[in-house]
Amino acid sequence: MSDELNIQNRDPSLYNEDLAPIPREKRTWGWFEIFNVWANDVQSLFGYTLAASLFISYGLNGWVVFAALLIAGAFIMWLVNLMGKPSVEYGIPFPVMARASMGVRGANFPAIVRAIVAIFWYGAQTYFASTAVSLLLGSIFGKSEGAMFLGMSGIDWISFLLVWAFQIWLFWNGVDWISKFLNLAGPFVYIVMIILAVVIWVKAGSGLFSELGNIFQGMGNHEGGGFAAFLAVVGTMIAYFAAVVINYGDFSRFVKTQGDMKKGNLIGLPLNIAFFSLIALVVTAGTVAIWGETLTSPTDIISRVDSLPLTIVAAIMFFAATVGINLVANFVPPAYDLANLMPQKINFRIGGLITSGFALIIGGLWVSTISQIGIFSFVNTLGAILAPVYGIMIVDYYMVKHGKLDIQQLFTADPSGQYYYDNGWNKRALFAFAITAIFSVCTVWVPDLQFLSGYAWVIGAALGGAIYYLIAKK
Repeated sequence: MSDELNIQNRDPSLYNEDLAPIPREKRTWGWFEIFNVWANDVQSLFGYTLAASLFISYGLNGWVVFAALLIAGAFIMWLVNLMGKPSVEYGIPFPVMARASMGVRGANFPAIVRAIVAIFWYGAQTYFASTAVSLLLGSIFGKSEGAMFLGMSGIDWISFLLVWAFQIWLFWNGVDWISKFLNLAGPFVYIVMIILAVVIWVKAGSGLFSELGNIFQGMGNHEGGGFAAFLAVVGTMIAYFAAVVINYGDFSRFVKTQGDMKKGNLIGLPLNIAFFSLIALVVTAGTVAIWGETLTSPTDIISRVDSLPLTIVAAIMFFAATVGINLVANFVPPAYDLANLMPQKINFRIGGLITSGFALIIGGLWVSTISQIGIFSFVNTLGAILAPVYGIMIVDYYMVKHGKLDIQQLFTADPSGQYYYDNGWNKRALFAFAITAIFSVCTVWVPDLQFLSGYAWVIGAALGGAIYYLIAKK
């Protein structure tokens, strides 16, 4: 491996220290760090609301919902094990891995699309994280009644700028500091959620078990029947994690061994999803027993408990959970993707600054403008067209190149290079992508295809891979 990582004749337009392969002896991540990548992804405020909602929205028996969550977690684990393996083997991030299938120049296309999607949500999640800080400051100093600017009060703006600056400080100190934050945030959020569950349990008393019984009995109905509802739960969870799947190599490249990666994925995905969903289920059932209504938002639950100490601790938890998922899903990807675009001028830190600059604009305008103008379809369209890229990359690595890459060739722009293809672009991969992307985009814009829900990503990936394989073999 050491001779592979000594990149010779590297092209400056394809190489910098952040994109370079990480030697195995310099990697510091084990299974616990990978677990915390997923723990922070699952334990966000939206992740909690999603888990709680799945138990009550489809009228399924609670055990059936658990089975669906485990199946979805296992499927995502399989997907990321496939995507993560080459990055563990060669120590390279997603945009460099994409060069093998898309071409050394063509890889910029999926990288920049992934970057745009991530930057948008990085700004949005920065705002959402700031609401936790605003809740904390408001609970201590009292709510602000002052003038509003762009839909936010003075405390809201102070909170937003604090979160924005904190994230800059965090990434400026490097990936090791990001890893340390994730390792602290994951267990901390779990501890607070367990405390909340115990508080709700005590308040609900025996009524909790009655409401749990109703959930596990499955009292509702779903259009299309129970099997359709089961598939909908699985598909929803797959869609939730799809954004991180394609660039999972950005994290697995820091892992020492394949075994560490697989162990972290096992504990962090199906097992972690099941346990966190159990906590969400207990708390949700408790809200029905205590207040007579189903509350799936943690902020609503905390406000009903009306305890200043719990509010303060919960606000810190909300902040940690939201910043955690923001770093995992929305910061690390564009930092590497932008570096891949112009390695000579953009490194991980500069890419992070660019991401943060856009986040300041997006988050600052979120309440007054962006959340009101229906931009979600545009962002979802960009996210959907990444599905075929996953299929193409996986098929190319495992079925066309049989799990072997020439690491030297990934960093050369020599026209005779193995991954230079046609002026740096693999036309076969682009053709397969173009055909499949039409389907992916239609799932966002054509109402008759919206029934596919989360399976649109899976179908898009499978179609992209299948078409590419047929073309590449010829």
